[in-house]
Amino acid sequence: MNQRRIGLLDSGLGGLTVLRRLLERHPDQPYIYLGDTARVPYGERSAAEIRAIAAEVVGWLQLQSVDVVLMACNTTHALALDVVEGIAGREVPVLGLIDSAAGVVQGERVGVLATPATAASGAYGRALRAVRPHTKVLEVGCPAFVPLIEQGDLSDPRLREAAHSYLKPLLAAEVDTVVLGCTHYPLLEDLLRELLPDHVVLVDPAEAAVERLSACIGRTPAPVLRRCGLHPSPALASGSRFCVTGDPEAFARAAMPWLGWRPVVEKVALSAPIQAF
Repeated sequence: MNQRRIGLLDSGLGGLTVLRRLLERHPDQPYIYLGDTARVPYGERSAAEIRAIAAEVVGWLQLQSVDVVLMACNTTHALALDVVEGIAGREVPVLGLIDSAAGVVQGERVGVLATPATAASGAYGRALRAVRPHTKVLEVGCPAFVPLIEQGDLSDPRLREAAHSYLKPLLAAEVDTVVLGCTHYPLLEDLLRELLPDHVVLVDPAEAAVERLSACIGRTPAPVLRRCGLHPSPALASGSRFCVTGDPEAFARAAMPWLGWRPVVEKVALSAPIQAF
């Protein structure tokens, strides 16, 4: 398979849900994951801040000579796709989650759970209606989810309380589909399924994004480990790098439930000048 170096960006741990799906599909591909843990969460920052951060993060990935950028962060995609595309240039494809999800959603009444910044941007609504103009879309900001998920205790009763609150308007609107509009939220899938009617479809945009990325990097037969339901091992990801702007040891510990193994994590400094766009 063509060994193209894939750069993934996120504010913290959430993008690991996307990386895990990639490792299941393409375990030998080299990845560079950058979690901007020093500035997580992004969801309550201003658009100007998010665009400035996106420029800095993608500038760093560009210095690592990535061949493809996967925006494993809905908030950055919603507010700074043009910034990322401009810095990446014509030679480096940029793939995101929002337009990927829009291509697979089939429902007519769609609820989107997202960070406050993503929900306020209306990006999912625009993308979904661009494909299916008559789709009714309700986007709900969920400010409590990311900070609680990043703490690592998915049994925290505050998560259930928050989920009850955020789902109320979606249930009232009788949605038939709920899009997990933040890469942290797939970890709440079991909880959300408990609280939603059985007929409601949950959509993880990462699945659609991985399908699109596969077309860029080529396909290989599903590895034996995936057929057996096993996690990819560190050896399979030996060509990959895990980088954070905050505490690498804390990230490595927290990443274990997401990946199934403990990654080696390095701390990086983002020294590119931050400029508001």
